[in-house]
Amino acid sequence: MQISVTVNGTTHTHDVEPRLLLVQFLRESVGLTGTKIGCDTSSCGACTVLLGDGAGGAAESVKSCTMLAVQADGRSVTTIEGLAGPDGAMHPVQEAFREHHGLQCGFCTAGMVMATVSLLDELDGPTERDVRLGLEGNLCRCTGYHNIVQAALAAAHEGAGASSGGTS
Repeated sequence: MQISVTVNGTTHTHDVEPRLLLVQFLRESVGLTGTKIGCDTSSCGACTVLLGDGAGGAAESVKSCTMLAVQADGRSVTTIEGLAGPDGAMHPVQEAFREHHGLQCGFCTAGMVMATVSLLDELDGPTERDVRLGLEGNLCRCTGYHNIVQAALAAAHEGAGASSGGTS
């Protein structure tokens, strides 16, 4: 099937197998490897991306390992590579993760950042409990949750969300 997906502001049209997962499309067809394949069961969240309706509406976080690429046809996807501003400046959530040491090995970082961006778009001024509940579908193998939560709270304090920074 031929699909057309706008990824980080650039439209990509490819012929894909109907069973191709969105995460595989992003990594193999588009060449963006920041979105990780972790568990293939939607348990870890390493594959989290933001999915929009393609018309500039609000984007929601989705686990791209459980979504077919054909389901994203005509829609927009923002990956970790698309969060930075046009000048290369990090998105406020990325900056907060850097400043508050919200990463260790880095495997979960892209998914955690994308889930945090989505969470901060949904909640204004989240509490620590809100952040922990909002990120519970994302796992950190290094158990760096304290710093991840602190980074999310710092980004919330700075007013970060998908509308901050790069393409959404």
